[in-house]
Amino acid sequence: MTLHSADVARFSWRALIGYPARTLLMLVAMAIGVGSVVVLTALGEGARGYVTGEFASLGTNLVVVLPGRSETAGVNPGAMFGETPRDLTLDDALALTRSGRVRRVAPLNVGSVSVSYGPRSRDVVMLGSTAEMLPVRHWTMAQGSFLRVSDIDRALPVAVLGQTVRDELFGAERALGEWLRIGDRRFRVIGILESQGRSIGVDTDETIIIPVAAAQQLLNTRSLFRILVEARSREDIEPVRDFVEATIAERHQGEKDVTVVTQDAVLSTFDDILGALTLAVGGIAAISLAVAGILIMNVMLVAVSERTAEIGLLKAIGATPRQILLLILAEASLLSLLGALLGLAVGQASAFGLRLALPILPAYPPNWVIAVVVAIAMVTGVVFSLLPARNAARLDPVLALSRR
Repeated sequence: MTLHSADVARFSWRALIGYPARTLLMLVAMAIGVGSVVVLTALGEGARGYVTGEFASLGTNLVVVLPGRSETAGVNPGAMFGETPRDLTLDDALALTRSGRVRRVAPLNVGSVSVSYGPRSRDVVMLGSTAEMLPVRHWTMAQGSFLRVSDIDRALPVAVLGQTVRDELFGAERALGEWLRIGDRRFRVIGILESQGRSIGVDTDETIIIPVAAAQQLLNTRSLFRILVEARSREDIEPVRDFVEATIAERHQGEKDVTVVTQDAVLSTFDDILGALTLAVGGIAAISLAVAGILIMNVMLVAVSERTAEIGLLKAIGATPRQILLLILAEASLLSLLGALLGLAVGQASAFGLRLALPILPAYPPNWVIAVVVAIAMVTGVVFSLLPARNAARLDPVLALSRR
């Protein structure tokens, strides 16, 4: 007896549609396994994409300088003996501009202040910085201009407003050129930021930006909250990091009392963590594929017992044990393929639903997962069908025809 590929495919298809309830049960089991892997890896990739986007919104090629030394264990040794970290000052920020690898330096102060215009007032987050903050953070202006390029130690009474602050203080009135009160001082509005949304916990629409020297006067401090240093290229990030550490140490009497964090290092850490999380949740979901494989094996064992006479007839007309084995495995492979395709459709639809429900989360399953999960589904179906296929191949045709 000779079997062609078309004959095998036709036999497998008829075997599946001949028992619709059993086929549907196995299809659903396989589809749930595949769909779970697709949607959970899409969720993991979406989280990784969201975090990457958030860090990208901070700027490009950034090196961030923080006061105080954070050791590996997360403890500042000086704090154990009652010491406080040395202040980061505007002079420190100016010293960091003296490198050809540094494109921009933006000192930063942050505080909460009360802002008022006429009878309207509210508490807002105040950022004190320089003209370099706009290009470093890739912000854009909706109206007016940003902080002017001038001596960074001049406390000019000018302010740039976020969109929400502008709307709540001025309503339909014109804001540019008007004077408002921040704390106990008056500032003139020179610009309105374009709405940037929330980035790493900071909503620029809810902030007001003034010169860093003016912010230090309002907050009564000489210390900077951070210094943002932008390297000229990705390749310059590590050299700039070394330059920053050496420069600050030289200015602080040889003490390494600052923490220097590169954007790439933080992003790489999050990327590794979220990548491992994606693999972990994908692996957990893949367990359901094993469960589907066990179901296929059990159902196929029942199917073989139900089709004993059919298998006996095939062997009686000349089918070899190898051909019987091939027919059963082909049936399982077709079933696994259809279940995998159905699962992919369910998984992609679920991922689409996630993207609609959470637009900020780019929940797209990676391409390699789609290929791998289909392959795993096929292998699972075939492997778990080997036992029933071997049982069918070993049937004696005479006993099989008599249903024994």
